[in-house]
Amino acid sequence: MMTTVIFYEKAGCINNTKQKALLKAAGHRVIARNLLLESWTYDRLRPFFGDLPVAQWFNTTAPAITSGLIVPQDLGVEIALELMLLDPILIRRPLIKVGKECHVGFDLDFIEQWIGLNTALALHQAKERPDLETCPRAKPAQPNPRRG
Repeated sequence: MMTTVIFYEKAGCINNTKQKALLKAAGHRVIARNLLLESWTYDRLRPFFGDLPVAQWFNTTAPAITSGLIVPQDLGVEIALELMLLDPILIRRPLIKVGKECHVGFDLDFIEQWIGLNTALALHQAKERPDLETCPRAKPAQPNPRRG
């Protein structure tokens, strides 16, 4: 069944390109939008995170996080969202909206259960399951020297 997927991405992201290709191969209609150029508000952004822990809302490769300036696990909901509204690169991606339902990230099993990846997923199951969330260009996060 074809589903219309609103897909908020960082333009040029290698993994977002692969994720969109999988969705299209599964027969979904993908409407891509640049996450960094959206006019986010608290009420528009908050539903994407559901009941996930705040630390899982963040793009762990964002410079402010890799430098230790921002430590997501130390933040509450309000401050986390304020920071993301000020600097959208902090938002984990993709943000996906289907109808009124919103989700963050691209967990293959979750996406399969939610909207289906059928044939596209079968193509990838023959090989090792790809990591479609970790940026291949990302440097590992350095420990924050202030946290001990």
